[in-house]
Amino acid sequence: MPPATDALQQVEHALNEILLGKPEPVRLALACLLANGHLLIEDQPGVGKTTLAHALARAMNLDYRRVQFTSDLLPGDVLGVSVFEQGSGEFRFHPGPIFTQVLLADEINRAPPKTQSALLEAMEERQASVEGATRELPVPFFVIATQNPEEQVGTHPLPESQLDRFLMRIQLGYPDARTERALLERGSPAQSASPLADSHPAPPSLVAPHQLREWQEQVSGIHAEGAVLDYLQGLLAASRDRAHFAHGLSPRAGLGLLRAARAHAFLDGRDYATPDDIARVLPAVAGHRLRAREPESPERSVARLMECVPTP
Repeated sequence: MPPATDALQQVEHALNEILLGKPEPVRLALACLLANGHLLIEDQPGVGKTTLAHALARAMNLDYRRVQFTSDLLPGDVLGVSVFEQGSGEFRFHPGPIFTQVLLADEINRAPPKTQSALLEAMEERQASVEGATRELPVPFFVIATQNPEEQVGTHPLPESQLDRFLMRIQLGYPDARTERALLERGSPAQSASPLADSHPAPPSLVAPHQLREWQEQVSGIHAEGAVLDYLQGLLAASRDRAHFAHGLSPRAGLGLLRAARAHAFLDGRDYATPDDIARVLPAVAGHRLRAREPESPERSVARLMECVPTP
């Protein structure tokens, strides 16, 4: 099993040049893509959620579409619709923005649940059923969704079934003082300029889509020995302890946690996963799935789980 290539390391470096001061979220986003999952980014507006999504798509040389989720967005606006053409006398299907390799669902929780549900089949089965016909989605297919905090006006909480479709949920947070100073000094050519303006472009053509598919296949072959699986099973069992948690981690969450740990090991250039890889990705994979019996933050729930099962 070859280690992570120079090209992949260059992609990670390029993303860190664009999203300053956030190496851990950048690494987790890359691991989510390599694990063939989907990513939810939850944070305040203006901290770089959309920038990360756009930069990742460009650096990996993938087709990219963005949908701004709003209260009046309809499922057909995402999936596509059939339009009657008088010339041919037939209906012709016009694909929606979901038929792309990287879909940015921006502010997904500002759309009503019916529109949010348009993504469920696509995220799970990599296909979309529209007007009685099932259509395959491009390969790879990666959804990056951003959502604003639920206390903001006009937001709708994502149902558990949709949250579970996201392999990882991450936060970016505010930059530290040094990083924020660098951002202010760097500035942008104009207030309306893209965060990926020509002065700071993502390196072009570093990765071809077929190369990404090869990496994803290699990630699935990363070795996980018995000690890693024992630690993972211990976490799953502890999460189902009704004394602490109202909802534990499902078998699908366990498989996702293992995929994410393998991807994290791959980024480190190893052909084997360790319990530390599990621990490193656990907050992003389990935080939006755990439900404590008493109200507490997802971060505290994950910390409680790790206290129950210390890393070997």
